[in-house]
Amino acid sequence: MMNHVQQKGDRILLGIVILLVVFGLVMIASAGVVYSETRFDDHYFFFKRQLLFGVLPGFAALFFFQRLDYNRLRQISVPFFALTIIFLILVFVPGVGTELYGASRWLQFGSFSFQPSEMAKFALVLYLAAWFASKGEKKIRDFFEGFLPFLAILGIASFLIIKQPDMGTMMVIVLIAFSLFFVSGARLAHLIGMALVGSAALFFLVKSAPYRFDRFMVFLHPELDPQGIGYQINQALLAIGSGGLFGLGLGHSRQKFNYLPEPVGDSIFAIIGEELGLIGAALVVVLFVAFALRVLKIARRAPDMFGRLVAIGIIAWIIGQAFVNIAAITALIPLTGIPLPFISYGGTSLVFLLSAVGVLLNISKQTKLGE
Repeated sequence: MMNHVQQKGDRILLGIVILLVVFGLVMIASAGVVYSETRFDDHYFFFKRQLLFGVLPGFAALFFFQRLDYNRLRQISVPFFALTIIFLILVFVPGVGTELYGASRWLQFGSFSFQPSEMAKFALVLYLAAWFASKGEKKIRDFFEGFLPFLAILGIASFLIIKQPDMGTMMVIVLIAFSLFFVSGARLAHLIGMALVGSAALFFLVKSAPYRFDRFMVFLHPELDPQGIGYQINQALLAIGSGGLFGLGLGHSRQKFNYLPEPVGDSIFAIIGEELGLIGAALVVVLFVAFALRVLKIARRAPDMFGRLVAIGIIAWIIGQAFVNIAAITALIPLTGIPLPFISYGGTSLVFLLSAVGVLLNISKQTKLGE
């Protein structure tokens, strides 16, 4: 039997995350300077908001979860997931939920806004990790005890998120669930069936919403309507292309002058490519790869199945979301709105991301001897 030892936590992982968050603040200050001035008459509005409502509470959450024994999260995973479902429903309630740009994704509490879909990623990781760990491989492989209940859980969460609508977040939710189901020992036939059903559902979702179908057509034909439906992706590619190898220099983006939509949000990677060039963009990718490798090490050394599954779920969430953002903004997949983890503007997103990192650091403290 393996002995467990209490350690200090993965300092390298913490260092990578700090680098990503600090880099994100620098890029938000640079990319958002014109957008902030235009909308709020304050050059550093987005920088200040990210610092006050993202970075500070986010690191407070990180240090809290770093000290909290992760096994306690197993005990609260069910009520936490249930609360998340309630919040996802409340976004559609007039007076509680807030609609912006045709999407119902936020809850408004006075001057404070909250995005439950970001909470859903964290809650789903904890809930599925606890559920799979308690089931055991035999029940997970059973059609009625494993596969059907799993589809029901995923279906409820996915339905509420796609109704907002938020295609990008739904993709990340599905990726988290699929990864945990696979690692838990699911039958290959169930995984293939899920992939086929998911592909059919994705095709239906694209066909049923004109704006999604337009984005898919632009992906196939980038030259299509460059001043209309193809505007954002064409401006993003122009930004990345003009950056070249070394970039135009930090603060010297041209696209941030109200040409590229969402320069501090979904499109921030394009500004990184423009200002810091291929080298700067590649360094961001390297940091995410390094993050994934450190978390895989934590997962391998986790003292129990729950800890291992939580670590795998967090990898799927953060690396999957980073891939979707970068691939979409570089036209490798159809454009979908989703923030770049740790870097894009968004307080709710950063708080839950840093909470997840805190959980990882706690798992890394309780590693196995002999590995």
